[in-house]
Amino acid sequence: QTFTAWCNSHLRKAGTQIENIDEDFRDGLKLMLLLEVISGERLPKPERGKMRVHKINNVNKALDFIASKGVKLVSIGAEEIVDGNAKMTLGMIWTIILRFAIQDISVEETSAKEGLLLWCQRKTAPYKNVNVQNFHISWKDGLAFNALIHRHRPELIEYDKLRKDDPVTNLNNAFEVAEKFLDIPKMLDAEDIVGTLRPDEKAIMTYVSCFYHAFSGAQKAETAANRICKVLAVNQENEQLMEDYERLASDLLAWIQRSIPWLESQDPQKTIPNPIPTFPIPLSLAPGVQEKCQLEINFNTLQTKLRLSGRPAFMPSEGRMVSDIGAGWQRLEQAEKGHEEWLLTELRRLERLDHLAEKFRQKASIHEGWTEGGFRGWHRELRCPLTCAQVRALLRKHEAFESDLAAHQDRVEQIAAIAQELKDLPWVDPDPLRRSQKTEKQLETIDELHLEYAKRAAPFNNWMESAMEDLQDMFIVHTIEEIQGLIAAHDQFKSTLPEADREREAILGIQREAQRIAELHGIQLPGSNPYTSVTPQLINSKWERVQQLVPKRDQALQEEQNRQNSNEHLRRQFGSQANRVGPWIQTKME
Repeated sequence: QTFTAWCNSHLRKAGTQIENIDEDFRDGLKLMLLLEVISGERLPKPERGKMRVHKINNVNKALDFIASKGVKLVSIGAEEIVDGNAKMTLGMIWTIILRFAIQDISVEETSAKEGLLLWCQRKTAPYKNVNVQNFHISWKDGLAFNALIHRHRPELIEYDKLRKDDPVTNLNNAFEVAEKFLDIPKMLDAEDIVGTLRPDEKAIMTYVSCFYHAFSGAQKAETAANRICKVLAVNQENEQLMEDYERLASDLLAWIQRSIPWLESQDPQKTIPNPIPTFPIPLSLAPGVQEKCQLEINFNTLQTKLRLSGRPAFMPSEGRMVSDIGAGWQRLEQAEKGHEEWLLTELRRLERLDHLAEKFRQKASIHEGWTEGGFRGWHRELRCPLTCAQVRALLRKHEAFESDLAAHQDRVEQIAAIAQELKDLPWVDPDPLRRSQKTEKQLETIDELHLEYAKRAAPFNNWMESAMEDLQDMFIVHTIEEIQGLIAAHDQFKSTLPEADREREAILGIQREAQRIAELHGIQLPGSNPYTSVTPQLINSKWERVQQLVPKRDQALQEEQNRQNSNEHLRRQFGSQANRVGPWIQTKME
């Protein structure tokens, strides 16, 4: 009954079936068709004659095909099959089942019967009252069949409602669900299994192998679907990187085009307002540096991903090539260098003007004091009646004053020259200039700290993201050696955490130093670091996440190691049982 159902489950794919396994294979036609369906290969053209010789030739073609697959046919000849020998026919079908349904089963380096048994044990291990040790009495109560179905399709079986003391109900439930929802025909009879002291091992193995192929096929399809989804996700990510590159390249080139004319302009009224502002001079290229770095990172990441996935390299649109960005940036740097040189010249000129203004004030103040003192003296003396002697004294005094006045003429000319130079050149109040120079030095220090922070924060942030991804990555292992390798790699990773924490503290210390300098000198900093978007809060948040994931990874690896140790024990145990069962099967076959 089981072998007939198994054959029909394949023959119906070709639009036919058998009723009597002893009779329907005698002419060899359906036997050859069965082999073609289960192997996916074409057999030699069968002979359509009705004579005995035609039937023998067809059966021989089927047996030769089975032998070509590495199967040794012991005491099975075409004549016995043509004569309807039931024992030989069933033995031949069992040989076909072993070769095409069971032999290729492989689970954790075990194959065929042992592999199928190990697969059943692993799938049913979590279920109560199920202990699969063989292919006969372990299946009598029907719970193992239901457990296999529930493990893969839990919505089809209400396992908790099954009772161990009601095997017939359990078996019929599994058979009906398998036939209705899994397309596995009913091959066994519940009453026969329950009423037999030891159910037929070959029948159980044949039926269970159908579950293996049904569920492993679904798993392969799911794996393929997941692989396709992953490929689509990678493609979408690559397309997003391409769009980001095009956008960043356009924005950066536009910024360069706007900045170059401004840098090349050398109008003091535009570059150095009056008074001089308290922000860095010359123009800061920090925004462009950040965009340029991000652009290069995106481009290199995209090219690497495309190369690893076997796709052609990304070619940016015309005018946005990497070479175009480099050429534009080179022009910008040249303009910035010229602007800086001119600006330094302007600062020296303003310092000269400041010096001249101070000199003018001093000389003018002295001269004004001298003239005012002389005028008041003459005016006071001339207001009183004078004698001749007093007049002669005033004349001598006047002669002396004229000599002194001639001496002051050079000073007056110097003051006039300074005044003319100040008039010809724009002059600014010196106090803001001094404040600007002092603030500029502090801002340069803060800018250097921001750049140093960005250089160290970006790779540390990438390291934390990679670590979080690795700590959450799923793993599948099949041997103790594999899980031990994962544990060793994880231990090595943990040994790097103290050094990583020191690096984190050093990076945060750079940011704190920049804030300290700004607060000490009353400098208002921008809301964020102009060179990076990685904030101290983001670093601390990701570091805390890494600290949380490490013990979880420890626990997952330890649990998997325990499972592998248990599986290794089961493999050794089942290997010894197989050595005892093998000779018994061989005697039955003979």
